[in-house]
Amino acid sequence: MGNSEHWIVYEGSEGPGTGKHIVLVSGDEEYRSEEALPLLGKILAVHHGFKCTVLFAIDPDTGEINPEEQTNIPGLHNLETADMMVLFTRFRELPDEQMKYIVDYTNAGKPVMGLRTATHGFSYSRNLQSPYAKYSFNSEEFDGGYGRQVLGETWINHHGNHGKESTRGVIDTEMKDHPILKGVEDVWGPTDVYGTTTLAGAPQVLLHGQVLVGMGPSDSPKPDTPTMPLAWIKSYTGEQGIASRVFCTTMGASIDLESEGLRRLLVNACYWCMGLENQIPNKSQVDYVDEYTPTFFGFGTFKRGMRPSDFSL
Repeated sequence: MGNSEHWIVYEGSEGPGTGKHIVLVSGDEEYRSEEALPLLGKILAVHHGFKCTVLFAIDPDTGEINPEEQTNIPGLHNLETADMMVLFTRFRELPDEQMKYIVDYTNAGKPVMGLRTATHGFSYSRNLQSPYAKYSFNSEEFDGGYGRQVLGETWINHHGNHGKESTRGVIDTEMKDHPILKGVEDVWGPTDVYGTTTLAGAPQVLLHGQVLVGMGPSDSPKPDTPTMPLAWIKSYTGEQGIASRVFCTTMGASIDLESEGLRRLLVNACYWCMGLENQIPNKSQVDYVDEYTPTFFGFGTFKRGMRPSDFSL
């Protein structure tokens, strides 16, 4: 399958996604987006026919994947031909010539999916004069930046005890028949529930995050602890005045994606975002395409020396 030195392309096989292009943008220090998004891209390409281009935070000196490199994600020009963007970044401050592609794509009214830290995907401290500084997670000019304005929320806090209390996804009873939830069962992940305030943009919550007392899927719910929105849909109208479909979840770490239910939620959401909800099967195919051994979340735990080509099929 085709690739550049700094990104990887999975050419779609046959399926409902034939002719559609999804660009998946990784770049976070903690939750191994550089492992999660190649997995998702492979599933979408091989099982569903979408062409998928996965981008990475790249060390400009070595060409290796380095999630701690906050200022370089090559290949964002691929968004010019994208039908959908999946964003999984954390506190990035990209050069204007790179950030421009993300903002232009978003303002064009095209669909967006945000995973986990995408709610605080950008943080500006180096170049506060950038025309894109308003997209910073802590922006006052553009309340909550890209995360809150586009996806519905910015960084608030850890609602569960990080690294000690895992998350159970509970389907909202009023939304149980939504096409994104077709075949979605048993959503659980070891990452904790994120805190939220009142979500922006009149979203519809699909799943609520229930804090469990431990790090196992059979652990009990934590007593006297409210749930928080875990996955929701909304629309965003940018500077071109065109409304886009948006899906966001505060799950998505590479280790979370061992959950078949979560993988199905994300695949179905891609269909919905692109207006293909009538083609979502009763139980979409989300089996691993090749071996998947995710790294547990944590700072400094990324695999050194990896290049995009290491994720080839």
